[in-house]
Amino acid sequence: MNGYVDAHHHIWRQADLPWLVGPMQPRIFGPYEPIRRDYPIAEYLDDIAGNGVTQSVYVQTNWAKDGFEDEAAWVQRTAEQHGFPHAIVAYADVAVADARPQFDRLARYPLVRGVRMQLHWHENPLYRFAAQPDLCSDPNIRANVARLADYGWSFDLQVFAGQMAGAAALAESCPSVTFILQHAGMLEDLSPAGREQWHKGMQRLAACDNVVSKLSGLGTFIRRNDPAHVADVVRETIELFGPERCLFGSNFPIEKLWTDYCVLVAAYEGAIEGLDARARAQVMGETARRVYRLG
Repeated sequence: MNGYVDAHHHIWRQADLPWLVGPMQPRIFGPYEPIRRDYPIAEYLDDIAGNGVTQSVYVQTNWAKDGFEDEAAWVQRTAEQHGFPHAIVAYADVAVADARPQFDRLARYPLVRGVRMQLHWHENPLYRFAAQPDLCSDPNIRANVARLADYGWSFDLQVFAGQMAGAAALAESCPSVTFILQHAGMLEDLSPAGREQWHKGMQRLAACDNVVSKLSGLGTFIRRNDPAHVADVVRETIELFGPERCLFGSNFPIEKLWTDYCVLVAAYEGAIEGLDARARAQVMGETARRVYRLG
């Protein structure tokens, strides 16, 4: 194994993020006072030290919309100075009529490998981010996401179970784009009915060859690191997608609200200990290297 890849983490300066500067608000991950501050690359490197992580992928953190290029530029400079991260998932507003001017600006930064605009909507307003539930069928979004193929970029897809059928249709409409499902589909309803809806949605997405799934953010709704819960979601997701289409991500510093990095990694290692060495290597690094073209 060539070392682990953390395929989903953040760094930030608090002053750049309106949601970390303004008054405290209900968030999908609960109270967040401990991360309402700078989270610099030096702290991230301290967090991952000794855990086998040799490469990482930065995912956008919701700067003000017009600061999308500034965000990519700052992370690019950070990588040049510190050697981490190794790829950037930037923000672009793919709901506009033509996002190519944004893509052209982002293309100036060689570490950009893809785009994320969060599309998740939930009946519970505390979990709601997008303005409406059916953005995956929006013609502008479909056209702009398809255009990512011209840049060789992927789309980080963030939806809840109830949106997965629409998300699969979006993926099918853009066959030349790789879709990277965030947080294993964000299972938030652990009731039998909720689990069934999530499983059916994941089956639908797994049927799309151009969709892969991040194994990340699994403490978001239970607000703790529970190895049994991690193992349950990880094993079911790998069963559906295969290890060659699953990739580990820490979601730090969000998960730092309730766990240490070493404890988090241990939970994932425990979840995949029954796989063979090749499959473990895919989940913990090789899939991310391929999908994000890390080299």
